Amino acid sequence: MKPAGDRRVRRTRAALRQALVELVLEKGFHSITVEEITEHADIGRATFYAHYRDKEDLLVGIVRDLADDRERLLPAVRQAHAEGFTGLPVKYIFEHAEQEKAVYQVVLRGEGDGRALREFTDLICSHAEAAFRARTEQLGVTPRIPLDVVARAWTGELIGLLTWWVENDTGYSAAEITANLRDLSVYGRVWATGLAPSDAPGALDLTP
Repeated sequence: MKPAGDRRVRRTRAALRQALVELVLEKGFHSITVEEITEHADIGRATFYAHYRDKEDLLVGIVRDLADDRERLLPAVRQAHAEGFTGLPVKYIFEHAEQEKAVYQVVLRGEGDGRALREFTDLICSHAEAAFRARTEQLGVTPRIPLDVVARAWTGELIGLLTWWVENDTGYSAAEITANLRDLSVYGRVWATGLAPSDAPGALDLTP
């Protein structure tokens, strides 16, 4: 059983996170102050500074909390890595974004100085590179493109799609958008458009 102090810390941080997110969506990050955040959360300023240095630190803390939330999915992620690219970890990210839509909107918009979005991007990228590297080593294959490049490109694609999805009523469920991203990753953009490689924009002219 966790100590009552731990529960109080979690409740305090949750209240501050919620206050920040609500105020940012209402007024924008640069327009709000620590005093407004604490008043909105009904928490004293001294308590705020016991947990965070400033509002930027609180925003970055939100990203780390999102990562911690997803740690409960780790067994499923490991299983998916062992079986190849099933899309299961990605589906959980979209489902998590569906549950925490306001939080993801604040992070993905690059609010503040963009540090929270960069940290979010780096977290996703590091996990992606580790997954690609583990899979290539498991199968004994040599990457055709450096894996840090592959991971960064894949992450950019995922975050771009995730941003569009949380900001708009796309009509796609988490399962549908994950299936599309999975097929795009496995088969490539040319396949996805229905074109032949020679028909793709930028294809080399191979005619003699």
